[in-house]
Amino acid sequence: MKSLILIIITTALVNNVVLSQFLGICSFLGVSRYIKTSFSLGAAVIFVITVASAVANLLYTYILTPLNLDYLKTIVFILVIAALVQMVEMFTKKTSPPLYKALGIYLPLITTNCAVLGVALTNVQNEYNFVESVLAGFGTAVGYTIAIVLLAGIRSRIDEEALPAAVKGAPIVLICAALMAIAFMGFSGLALS
Repeated sequence: MKSLILIIITTALVNNVVLSQFLGICSFLGVSRYIKTSFSLGAAVIFVITVASAVANLLYTYILTPLNLDYLKTIVFILVIAALVQMVEMFTKKTSPPLYKALGIYLPLITTNCAVLGVALTNVQNEYNFVESVLAGFGTAVGYTIAIVLLAGIRSRIDEEALPAAVKGAPIVLICAALMAIAFMGFSGLALS
């Protein structure tokens, strides 16, 4: 049980996919303007990464490895992710058109979000079993959500401040993201023993 909790903490905080591994930066910077939109994208990413981790583990363990088709894992994982994102996109479009419009291009970009594929490949590389894969996927997605919601909160405060023209817009967002990454490095002090 302790090792499973450590997987979640490690993937969410210590090895945060955005702030430590620098995966998923496009949507992290693009959608983090509003907290509600950021949280919604985070929820979609939690669903996609968690389910993709489960399905990828099952496919890898019970189909690709026994048939010696390990070399197809990247292609298979991309197809699984694309199908899941398509389901999320259709669900969001049907149930919440304003949210669908607010997420814009970033919702289908979850398919090409390297964080999603990175988790599936890392789970295979770490030889995680099914439960460990699901928890690693969930922890990673929660870490992504924490990071994007925090940045959205910071950006909402920055928009109210008078800043020099040279740092308005993207420069100040990148500075904030860098400071967040430094702050998250403090979590590496969590003894994983």
